[in-house]
Amino acid sequence: MSELTHIDQQGRARMVDTTEKPDTARRAIASARVLMSAETVAAIRNHTTPKGDPLETARLAGIVAAKRTAELIPLCHPLPLTHVEVRAELQDRGVYLEAEVTTRAQTGVEMEALTAVSVAALTVYDMCKALDKAITITDIRLESKTGGKSGDYQREANP
Repeated sequence: MSELTHIDQQGRARMVDTTEKPDTARRAIASARVLMSAETVAAIRNHTTPKGDPLETARLAGIVAAKRTAELIPLCHPLPLTHVEVRAELQDRGVYLEAEVTTRAQTGVEMEALTAVSVAALTVYDMCKALDKAITITDIRLESKTGGKSGDYQREANP
């Protein structure tokens, strides 16, 4: 890439003009992990967390976050999202989160998927912080994307 797309001729940040780009189907999946103590995992499993169900609350928070990404990330375009799904799975060491976002638009939905899992992870932290101050949010990453000029991407499986 020889040209910076989000910088104008004066070196200022700018939003990319997508006026002439065709609408295409786009999909992105992102994931995150929320690591916590075995006691906190047990409290979630036994439905004894003080603020209620952190997984369902995080799932809903992630959906809302995906829809508001353009308000949070300065150079993101507002997109007409056609589907947002956030999955939260309780595992032995914490919570695995995955967000899948789709649209038919002129630009991709990677940031929406990443925002969804980030806010979902923060919500798990908020819902469980009374039990565990050492909770760690980690591995926020893009897993895959389809559509658009740059083509498809699939993260390679961890060895």
